[in-house]
Amino acid sequence: MEGIQEAIVLLLAAILDFKIGDPWGWPHPVKVMGGSISILTHWFLAIKAKKWQHRLAGIAIALLLILGSGASAWCIVRVTTLIHPWLGISSESILLASCLAGRSLRSAADEVLQPLMAGKIERACTKLSQYVGRDTERLSADEILRAVLETVAENTTDGVTAPLFYAIMGAFIPGIGSAPLAMAYKAASTLDSTIGYRYPPWTDLGWFSAKLEDVLTWLPCRLTVLTLALLSGTPKRVLAICCRDAPQDPSPNSGWSECVFAAILGVQVGGVNYYQGSVKHKPLLGEVRQPITPQTIENALQLMRTCFLLWWSGAIAVLIAVN
Repeated sequence: MEGIQEAIVLLLAAILDFKIGDPWGWPHPVKVMGGSISILTHWFLAIKAKKWQHRLAGIAIALLLILGSGASAWCIVRVTTLIHPWLGISSESILLASCLAGRSLRSAADEVLQPLMAGKIERACTKLSQYVGRDTERLSADEILRAVLETVAENTTDGVTAPLFYAIMGAFIPGIGSAPLAMAYKAASTLDSTIGYRYPPWTDLGWFSAKLEDVLTWLPCRLTVLTLALLSGTPKRVLAICCRDAPQDPSPNSGWSECVFAAILGVQVGGVNYYQGSVKHKPLLGEVRQPITPQTIENALQLMRTCFLLWWSGAIAVLIAVN
């Protein structure tokens, strides 16, 4: 019966994410994670420690948050299940839905595209700055579209398929469940996005979080690339472009995520970006067969949804079949 319950959890979590997403003001677990990371890192950074001590502190922060997040989710599900099985299913579904960012990613893209298509470039830049780390003040319409597409492509793995991958893994492990593993991965992803930077003051404190997130994302990223390549109908061509261009990106995962979308959609991403006034040249990924348009981004979002639905429906079918 546990497999049936986990199938129900996967079903309900996907519905919650699709219909509701992250309601404004909702006590989202990522906010709790972010607050905890901020407190811990500021405390350690205030101490004039040596490099190796900051590195050890970075390991401690990462393990504490990741294991603590997974354990907290497990405890919540177990306690609510003891009260009533359906309360346990409901709590696990809500926790898992909070790890999935499909609806949020679409909403973020829409918030930028709507003013852009209305000719309000400054408004679009302001909205974009809420979702990307690059400087957005002087971006042209084409650069805004590229930034949105890159964000959708990268976050398809980080925010959608990778959490789903770990949720599916947990669903098949007796006594664990989908939410704890997905929540642990979400903690690793949050750590990477907050302190996993390659420049001071996070160089030593965030190195372990950055490396660990790379390792945890590696397999779901490759499975995402393979799934999308198969969905394209021309997997050999798409994978050839990915194998040629993606390794040029310093990230072991984001380059592959961005490149597979570029190859399928017939566009090119990467190029010059500015971060806090400093120029950064990102490798060019894909081939320029057509310009990036709002329809390109809509097609990217559709690819993301289709990939999610394939994994999700396949996992539910197997869970039901083996029980």
